[in-house]
Parts: sequence; structure tokens; C-alpha cells
Amino acid sequence: MPRISTTAIAITLCLLGTAAQAQAVRTEKNMSLELANDIAARSVAACAANGYAVTATVVDRAGTVRTVQRADNAGPHTLEGSRLKAYTSASAKNSTLAMMEGSQKNPGAANLVHIPGYLLLGGGLPVKVGNEVIGAVGIAGAPGGHLDDQCGQTALGQVQDLLK
Repeated sequence: MPRISTTAIAITLCLLGTAAQAQAVRTEKNMSLELANDIAARSVAACAANGYAVTATVVDRAGTVRTVQRADNAGPHTLEGSRLKAYTSASAKNSTLAMMEGSQKNPGAANLVHIPGYLLLGGGLPVKVGNEVIGAVGIAGAPGGHLDDQCGQTALGQVQDLLK
């Protein structure tokens, strides 16, 4: 019996060690450059169809830029605006339009505007696979953040089949 107990304890400890190691490494989905370019191009095209010259920046889940596409005649400020919107959306895992509206209605959320790198204007949208945020797109240059947001929504709707 003592021999079986020692063997059972050894096996149990090995299994526990294996389980602990398995939990230490995570598998995450992330965005390919091909998908990032597709989302950016579709965002710029959606805004161009409405007469808006914009810049679209796509970031990965960590907020790192994957691609930038700037339409002809898009203002120089749109480069940084789109990057900040994408970063904010990826970081908060929320649309920047919803964050802006929430910060205006909720005094407790008003301080979000003071987080370095955050831009609370419409036009930043998370890119999701199921409920997992794998990145974000930021659009800047339309005559209103709500219009930037609409272009991003259109683009994400067009690539929905790729986000599975």
C-alpha cells in the first residue's frame, strides 16, 4: 500500500505541475496585416463614397499600428487623430463614440479624457472575433466623429465573415 500511495502522489504532483504550466501560456487571436489592410482600405472607401477624405489606422490588440491608409486630400491632422482613436478603442475595448457619450453623461467617466493617448471622439471601433477584441480601427477626417464611426461600421460589416 505505501508503494501505491507514493506512486499516486507522484502522479498527482506531475499532473498538477502540467496543469500549472498550461495555464501560464495563453493563446490569443490577433490581426494579420492582410486583414488590417482590408479594414483600412474599406474604411477609406466608405468615407470616400460619401465625399470625405479620411485616414484610417488599424492597430492590433496591444494598440500597435498595423497599417495606415490616408486618402488623397485628407488633412495632416487625420494621421494622428485616427491613430489615437484606434489606440483608445483597442485599449478600452469599446467604441470611442460610446466612450465620448459616456464621459459627457457620467461625471465619473469625465476623467477618461486625461488618460495619455486617449482621444474621445467618434471614429474608433474595436475589431472583434466573437467577444474577443483583436484590434481596432480609427478613422479621422469626416466632418464629425459620428460620420467617421459610420465609415468604420460599414467597413467592419464588410469583413464580418473574416472575423470568425
